[in-house]
Amino acid sequence: MVTGALGQIGTELTEELRKKHGTHQVLATDVRDLPDHPCVTGGPFRYLSVIDADDFDRVITEEDIGTVYHLAAILSATGEKNPELCERINVGGTITVLEAARKHNLRVFAPSSIAVFGPDAPKHAPQICPLNPTTMYGRTKVTGERLAMNYWKQYGVDVRGIRYPGLISYKAPAGGGTTDYAVEIFHSALETGHYDCFVSSDTRLPMMYMSDAIRATISLMETPLDRIGDARGGYNVSGVSFTASELADAVASRVSGFTCDFNPDIRQKYADSWPDSIDDQSSREDWGWSPEYDLDALCDAMINGIRD
Repeated sequence: MVTGALGQIGTELTEELRKKHGTHQVLATDVRDLPDHPCVTGGPFRYLSVIDADDFDRVITEEDIGTVYHLAAILSATGEKNPELCERINVGGTITVLEAARKHNLRVFAPSSIAVFGPDAPKHAPQICPLNPTTMYGRTKVTGERLAMNYWKQYGVDVRGIRYPGLISYKAPAGGGTTDYAVEIFHSALETGHYDCFVSSDTRLPMMYMSDAIRATISLMETPLDRIGDARGGYNVSGVSFTASELADAVASRVSGFTCDFNPDIRQKYADSWPDSIDDQSSREDWGWSPEYDLDALCDAMINGIRD
């Protein structure tokens, strides 16, 4: 089962899992009504809210679910506008999933985020450091990591997670995160030739092309249990770090006449509290992680994908 299957990550993860395990072996779930979405038309789909514990249990039993990829969440920028909903979905929904896992002996992927880091974290963020985020989204992800470790230690629930960097993809729209500019810039470049970026030109953040993120997710879940270490609640994974101006220059070199202005808004504050890059040695040692996409490969894939 994939929760939040119609979102940015869920769309591509559901597609990949269906290719790998068979179309009818992967149930997509979401609270949105998008009848033409490929995850709805391309395989089994059920409307399901992660904060409805009774319904969640019922679907687990009826569909004979063994593994849950729990992607349903409110992201950073949206979460700051509605912090109560953010906590209700991100923490309450995770508890729903973990309780179902405890009762039904499920394996769970519950992602975390670089938003767990706060301004006191080193700019090259290690796996182990203080987690004092300034956003509600970040705080919910810290809680999620702690819940994952508690359910593993107390109940033996095999929960695993990744601290996703900013994710870049053309197949589904971004979902209200602080790093959405790194997706929007490509669409604006090809549609209008100009982009107004909502962070400053020198803002450097860890990013990852979605194909790498999907590969990391599946690789982590396929790793034998005895190789998963204490970072299981939220493994650092690196992709590529670049500034907003470096991204704009890379786009301009591929789209003739493209221009970009930088007009930071409230999201600049969230970006400033996050690290510039990620130390992912634990992921490399425990389950062999290595990214494939650098900035050039990412830009080529985005522009070619949107054009196609």
